[in-house]
Formats: sequence, structure tokens, C-alpha cells
Amino acid sequence: MSRTLSALFAIAVLVLGVSVAAQQAAPAAPTGPVPAGLPDWAYTPPVPGAPQPPPTALPADDSAVVRIPGTEKTFTRGQLRAQKETMDWYPEDRHGTVPDIARFGKQGVRQCTLCHLPDGSGRPENAPISSLHPVYFIQQMEDFKNGLRVSADPRKANTNTMIGFAKLTTPEEVKAAAEYFAQQPYPRRMKVVESKMAPKVRMQGGLHMATPAAEGGGMEPLKADDLIEVPEDNLRAEARDTRMGWTAYVAPGTLNRGKQVATRAQCATCHGANLEGIGPVPPLAGRSPSYTMRQLFDIKTGARRGPWAELMKPVVANLSVQDLTAVSAYAASIPAPAPARPTTTSAAR
Repeated sequence: MSRTLSALFAIAVLVLGVSVAAQQAAPAAPTGPVPAGLPDWAYTPPVPGAPQPPPTALPADDSAVVRIPGTEKTFTRGQLRAQKETMDWYPEDRHGTVPDIARFGKQGVRQCTLCHLPDGSGRPENAPISSLHPVYFIQQMEDFKNGLRVSADPRKANTNTMIGFAKLTTPEEVKAAAEYFAQQPYPRRMKVVESKMAPKVRMQGGLHMATPAAEGGGMEPLKADDLIEVPEDNLRAEARDTRMGWTAYVAPGTLNRGKQVATRAQCATCHGANLEGIGPVPPLAGRSPSYTMRQLFDIKTGARRGPWAELMKPVVANLSVQDLTAVSAYAASIPAPAPARPTTTSAAR
């Protein structure tokens, strides 16, 4: 049996065994102290005493019309706020039919596409869920529901919001969402740049945005252990443009270090030679390094548990925050795989 197949067999056995015990574990508290070494750049907590930027890059008037490059469609700012459903600039890009829970949500649960976008690619402040295997997707929702997946940073409010949604979503709704997002190919929109300089950023809408030049923006020295991930355009990011690119700035030498960490930690054994994912093991290539970093740090601190997290604990235990930053950037620099992921849960039966 090959090394990869052996690893997948071990994963399947452990997941089946750990799942029951994990779901019976006591829920982790959603609040608590901030752990030492937490990388603020990945969690983007509010800066105490700092001036608050506008909450959105969209126009203030709900009746104002918004246009973006690449489409003749227009939406008002009110429509883009997605109070009833998420507007989609490029419905022709989608595979399959968006289930109601993902498009409209329901009482007490906002639609999945509000935060994760119509193609599931998400933004740095939340999860990229497109092309995830349904088995993995469903297990994560169970982990949220059972208190096994929280944030290491108690200030990260959207994690607690997701926990609440998971508790109110039915298994049938979760399955429908899982199978829809599994059909959506992950876009190749991530660029990683090694540089001593990075854009000045501000917190806006839960993520870092490049500060506009008119407001004192520009480039500034990048701290050696930081990573700055910004959209090509602030307004397009707020408008949920799923074709817009993102750029992550890292210090020189980061990608080579990340490749060495990935080799030493044998990431390819489970995640694939190009970190494209194998079966229910999630893909890492081309995904937000901020998101990947949070998951690695959450697992390292014990904030994220559950059967899949248990498999990662010994991998991250001896890696430093600098190692985790580097491997997150390296994974993001690999182009996302072109083909879509499986569309049903039959692979696990």
C-alpha cells in the first residue's frame, strides 16, 4: 500500500473513532484570554483607541448604484447589503442551483453566500468553502455545533456567529449547502509577493483594506513576521466581486522557508503533492493565508478540536508562529487546482 493510501486509511479510521468522542466533549468557552503569540495580522482584532474607518467602502446611500468592471450588471448599495438575498455579479460562473439556505438563509441564520460569497471563495476574515469535500464540510458544521471549533482569539465575533448558525441549521440544509459548494471550483485569484514593503492598511468590514491614497495611504515597511493580505479594490471587495484578485505581502525568504516547513511536516502526505487536497482532506493551495494561519494557530492552541483537528495537532505542535506564517504563505502561492471537487457524500459511504 502506498504511503498516501496508508495515510488516508489511517485518517478514515481515526475520524470514525474520534468523531463520537469529540462530539461528546465539553464545549469550549467562546470567551477567554488572548493566547500568547497570537498573530494579529491573521485575526485582525480592533485596535483599542484607534480612529474607526468607515464600516464599508460602499456608498452611504442605499439607493446609490454600484458598478464594477467585467459586467454590465448594476446593483444598489441597498441590494448589496444582502438583507434578503446575496446579489451575484456572475451567476453564469456557478455550477448547480444555489440551495435556499445558501441564497436566502432563514430565521436566525444568514445566507451562506453573504460571507462566503456566491462561489464559496470567501474573504480573508472567513472560510473559503468552495470545492471542499461534503464530508469535510459537514463535519466542520458538526464541530461548530458541538463547541469543538472556536477561535483562539475571543474577540473574533464572526466565529461565534457561525456557531450560532450551525446550531440552527438542519442536517438537510447543511448537506444541500455542502453539495452545492463542493461543485464550485476554487478561483485562481491569489498572488503572494515577497517584499520589504506592504500597503498601509485599515480595518474595514472585518478585514484589512489598503488605506486610500487620499487618506494617507501608501507603502510602509513590512514586519518580518507579518503577512498583509489585501484586495485589488476596496469597493469590489465589499461588493462581493468573485472575480477580483487578492494579494498577500510577505517578507523576503518567507516562501522558501514555507516550502521547507511543508516538506519537514510532510503536508503533501495528506493534502496532496500540490496541496490540492485528497478526498475529504481539504485543499490548501491558493487559499487565503490569513484563514489558513488562523486554523493552524487555533489547532496549535487547542481552540479548534474535532476529529480533523486531532490529526493536525502533532503536526503543528513543534512549529513556531513564524513557521506557520511561512507555510500558510507558501500554500497560498500555489495555484488552486482547476477541476471541481466531488459533489456528493458517496465517497465516504
